[in-house]
Amino acid sequence: MVVLVSEVELFLPEAQSLKQKRSVLTSLKERLHNRFNVSVAEVDHNDLWQRSTLAVAVVSNAGEHADQVIDKVVRFIESDGRAQLIDFSVEER
Repeated sequence: MVVLVSEVELFLPEAQSLKQKRSVLTSLKERLHNRFNVSVAEVDHNDLWQRSTLAVAVVSNAGEHADQVIDKVVRFIESDGRAQLIDFSVEER
């Protein structure tokens, strides 16, 4: 069993309030979960309007598959347009 966790730092330039930020993040988290079958949670910058850190977890029986899923998730976030990817890291647990 392989568990990969990625921390994804985001900048949300259009968010002018926590309510707008939550709206974007809720939509993004649901889309990631539904499309890639990953677990997603906001883990940092909860009180900032335009910053967020998401943790994305993938559990798989093959390391290569888990790597591919994380790569697709990162590319999806980059192409979404509502949030700009600042940085991300991947760690095996």
